[in-house]
Amino acid sequence: MTTSGAKSPPPTSDSPATGARVEKITKRFGPVQALTDVTLDFPAGQVTALMGENGAGKSTLLKILTGDHQPTEGRILLDGAQVSLSSPLEAHRAAIRIIPQEPEIIPHVSVAENVYAGTLPRRAGRRLDRAELHRRIREDLARLGFEKVLAPDTLGSRLTPAQRQLVEILRALTAEAKVIAFDEPTSSLSEHEAESLFALIGRLRDDGIAVIYVSHRMKEIFRLADRVAVLRDGSVVDVVDAARTTESEVVRLMVGRDLSSLFVRQDVARDEVVLDVRDLTTDDVTEISLSVRAGEVVALAGLVGAGRSEFAQALAGDLPIRSGEVRINGRRLRLRSPKDAVRAGIGLAPEERKAQALFLQRSIRDNTSLVSLERLRRWRVVNARAERELAQEYSDRLRVRAPSIEHDIRKLSGGNQQKVVLARWLARKPAVLILDEPTRGIDVGAKAEIYRIIAELAEQGVALLVISSELPEVLGLADRIVVMQNGRVTGELARAEASEEAILNLAMADDLVDTVARSGNEPASGGIG
Repeated sequence: MTTSGAKSPPPTSDSPATGARVEKITKRFGPVQALTDVTLDFPAGQVTALMGENGAGKSTLLKILTGDHQPTEGRILLDGAQVSLSSPLEAHRAAIRIIPQEPEIIPHVSVAENVYAGTLPRRAGRRLDRAELHRRIREDLARLGFEKVLAPDTLGSRLTPAQRQLVEILRALTAEAKVIAFDEPTSSLSEHEAESLFALIGRLRDDGIAVIYVSHRMKEIFRLADRVAVLRDGSVVDVVDAARTTESEVVRLMVGRDLSSLFVRQDVARDEVVLDVRDLTTDDVTEISLSVRAGEVVALAGLVGAGRSEFAQALAGDLPIRSGEVRINGRRLRLRSPKDAVRAGIGLAPEERKAQALFLQRSIRDNTSLVSLERLRRWRVVNARAERELAQEYSDRLRVRAPSIEHDIRKLSGGNQQKVVLARWLARKPAVLILDEPTRGIDVGAKAEIYRIIAELAEQGVALLVISSELPEVLGLADRIVVMQNGRVTGELARAEASEEAILNLAMADDLVDTVARSGNEPASGGIG
C-alpha cells in the first residue's frame, strides 16, 4: 500500500497470494474505452474502498469481476491462480459475490425464497421443503443480525428499499465467499441497519474475506477501509492507505481538482409564496403545513420512515390526498393524478429513479423529453428535431456522460441517470421542483454539479423542496429546514439556527418524549399550561 500522494508500485511477484487481483485490465464498448490498463489488488482480510466519479469505471470493473462483462485485455487472479469468469455463474462458483446498488427482487415470492433463489431446499418429488427453508432463513437472519428488520414470509413486492437491499446482502452471504463487493450498500439503509452492516463487514474482514467497498460517503470509507483505490477516467490514479490520507486528498484524486466548497448559496428568495400547503393529510401523513417562496430552498429532514417521500408523492399526484389544500401561486389545485401536478407546475425527481422515474429500455432523448411532449407537438405529432435539440441542450448543460442522446439510459451510471431525471424537469421549467434524495449514489464531483444546478434554479425563481437524509447536505443547501417524524411536522429551523444536533432532536422528538416519560421525569403537575 502507498501513502497519500505516492503512486502505487507496479505489479510484482510480491503481490498478495490470497484474495483477488485484476491485472492490466482494459475494457472497450465499441468506440468507448471504459477501462485502461487497470491493475489492482484486493487482499484477503482487508477492506479495499473503490472510489471515483460516476463514469470513472467502478461499475465496469465490478461487472468484470462478477462475470457480467469480459475484459478486452488483461486477466483476473484469485488466490494467485488465473481464473476465467465467462459468466456470473462462473464468478459464483469461484466464490465471488456482489451486492448491487439496485436490488433485483422477485416480487411475488417471499423474502426466504428471494434469498435462496436457485438453491431452494427440496423434498423427494422436487417439492419445496418449507420447513427447511424457514429454518435456514431464521438461522441466517440471526447470524447476520437482521432478524428484527426482515420477516421471512414478506413478499418481495411489499419490501421497502432498505429491506430490498438487506435481501441482496443475505443472498450474497448465504454461501461460501472469498471476495465480496458492496456497491453503495447503505444508500437505502437506516442508521441502525447501516450499523449492523458495518459490524458484519468487520466480521467478514476478520474471517479473511477480501471486501471491496464502493461508496461516495466519506465517513463510511474512513470508518471501514484499510486502503482506498481511486479510479479516474477508467484508469487507476492511486492506491492510498486509509489511515494515512484525508477526505480532501481522496476528493482531489477523484476529480483532479480541489473542491474546497461544495455549497455555493446566496439568499435569492423572493417574497411571493409559490407553494402553499395547508393541513395536508393522506394515509401516511397528518396535517402537514408548509410554504416555499420563489427562489427558496426548503429541506425536508427526518429519519427513514418519517413520511417525507409519501408527502412528496402526494404533492406530485401519485398518492391520494384525504384532506387539506395545495396552492400554487395562490391557485388551489385538485391533484388527482401526476398529470394534474405536471400541468400545475409541480415536478418530482423521486428517490427510486429506476423504479419510479426512468424508462430503462428507452434512450436519453426519450427520457428527457417525456414531460415536455405537449410543448413539442404540432398537430399531435412530436417535432423530432425540436425534441433532439431539447434533449441535447439539457444533456450538455448537466454534463451527462454518454456517446449520444440516443444511448440507452439503462447503460448509464447511476449518477448520469439521475442527471437525466433532473434534465427532464429543467426542460419542463416547473414552478415547484421536489428533489427526493437527489444525490443518492452520486459521487462528490457530480454532487457539486447538482448543487450548482439547484443554486441556478433558485436564482431563476423556482421554489425548491429538497428531501435529503444527509445532514451536511441539508445544512449546506437549505434556506429553511422542516423536520418530520411519524408522518407529521415536528419543527422548523431557519438556516442561521440550524445544526445537526437541532435537526436530530426534532427528528426524534416523539422518541425523546417517550424516553423522558419512561424515566419518570415528566413535568411536575401545576407546571406550564
